[in-house]
Amino acid sequence: MKLRGTLFLVVGPSGAGKDTLIAEASSKRPDILVMPRSVTRPATDEINIEVSFDEFSKLKRANHFALSWDAHGLHYGVARELEDLLASGQSVIVNGSRSIVDEAREKFSPMRIIHVVAPLDLLSRRLRQRGREDEFDIDRRIGRSSRAAPKGPDVITIDNSKTVEEGLASFMEALT
Repeated sequence: MKLRGTLFLVVGPSGAGKDTLIAEASSKRPDILVMPRSVTRPATDEINIEVSFDEFSKLKRANHFALSWDAHGLHYGVARELEDLLASGQSVIVNGSRSIVDEAREKFSPMRIIHVVAPLDLLSRRLRQRGREDEFDIDRRIGRSSRAAPKGPDVITIDNSKTVEEGLASFMEALT
């Protein structure tokens, strides 16, 4: 009997460095697939697929997503292909949201939640540096960063406030 793959659900506030850690880890752990997500904003990397609001609505109505959520006026979704990959034994990293942790726990096992955090001043500085949002949106994202942290034995919290190498070391350990 083939074992199911593990879902590594990476969550945390905007600016915590989730994308950076995922991108760095993908080259070091090619055995774990990074699942792209559909998002209603311009895609800036290969793990995001740009779709319009209309396209996203059509995909959602067609039951295309295994997981979907809304944040900061945008829609995000992970294709149903995730279910088949996990069932086949493939472990998968998904850049998700704290708002879908309970739903993901109900749907997927085994699962590990990797909660990436950083201090508010660092989150703010990183958001300004990436230049995707205006000041109003940055303030909204920072305000949302205080959202309750996921809890439970399947949660590993990573403080990503130091160097990329230090954050990556903790992230790699969470993938074992």
